[in-house]
Amino acid sequence: MTSVINVNLPEQSYEIAIAPGSLDQLGEKMTGLQLGKKVLVVSNPTIFKHYGERAINSLKTAGFEVASCILPAGERFKNLNSIQKIYDAALENRLERSATIVALGGGVIGDMAGFAAATWLRGISVVQVPTTLLAMVDSAIGGKTGVNHPQGKNLIGAFHQPRLVLIDPEVLKTLPVREFRAGMAEVIKYGVIWDAELFAQMEASKHLNQLRYIKPELIETILIRSCQAKADVVSKDEKEAGLRAILNYGHTIGHAVESLTGYRLVNHGEAVGIGMVAAGQIAVELGMWQKEETERQNALIQKAGLPTQLPSGVDIAAIIDALQLDKKVKAGKVRFVLPTQMGVVTVTDEVPADTIRQVLQAM
Repeated sequence: MTSVINVNLPEQSYEIAIAPGSLDQLGEKMTGLQLGKKVLVVSNPTIFKHYGERAINSLKTAGFEVASCILPAGERFKNLNSIQKIYDAALENRLERSATIVALGGGVIGDMAGFAAATWLRGISVVQVPTTLLAMVDSAIGGKTGVNHPQGKNLIGAFHQPRLVLIDPEVLKTLPVREFRAGMAEVIKYGVIWDAELFAQMEASKHLNQLRYIKPELIETILIRSCQAKADVVSKDEKEAGLRAILNYGHTIGHAVESLTGYRLVNHGEAVGIGMVAAGQIAVELGMWQKEETERQNALIQKAGLPTQLPSGVDIAAIIDALQLDKKVKAGKVRFVLPTQMGVVTVTDEVPADTIRQVLQAM
């Protein structure tokens, strides 16, 4: 059975289709979108080995002309050099304005393929086929694309909405455990910022740290409710003028930890887990959130097998400096997303530096 979630936007709405085995329907799904015949599949070696052939066969069967561009895996390759490789492949395969880039992979591939599509010939279509939990519930939806600058994460980018997001939950079976846990961080985030019911369902589950121990119905609920949360927020605020900033819960300190550890020591989800613990505690210190609620949050983060402490050797002063480079800084003030009750958050730039320091020292 296919679950369809609509992302309703003024210029171009699209659907998120969630169905087991849907990877084999990629070509068929794209046929209805009135796209040109040329398609460039962007992936990494691991994902391409598992799923490249199935995706390409499905596209060719539907009458598309398909080329591929394989980029090295990992956040540290999310840079302009990799984008250049996509442009080279686009040029070599004569991708015209009617062509489409298909992102087959996790968040890194999705972000880069989306950015290349946003900028090639001033914008061509992109279809997101996320293969990690993190990309399925978060990065593949909403049109944020980009790459990292050596000084900070996602500083170079563009908004470019996909024409379709196709989610096949079965591909999660080949996802390494650590990557699955990273995706759970974003799911827990949705519970805290938007969907208290989703949070409660995860609390009721005995296990959250490995796919094989979680009931398929809960995985389906996680995917549908997380995608719905993201779609709701993006539909209300496409370009992050206001509400969409709540999706950055846990990301302010998380991004600083990621970039200070060179994107090698902690992955994105682990950093977000650490960031949520910090933000929850800041909210408690400022009298905005109940201590019991932050304990519920931290227990769920631990149940998902995610860290709740800063990695050893990370300098707290360096984190506070790195916060100033965050994209969300306005007039020199760092904006934090802080919870006020389960499912409700607020955005504030009134967090004293001392409070940040004190919370980080305790971690």
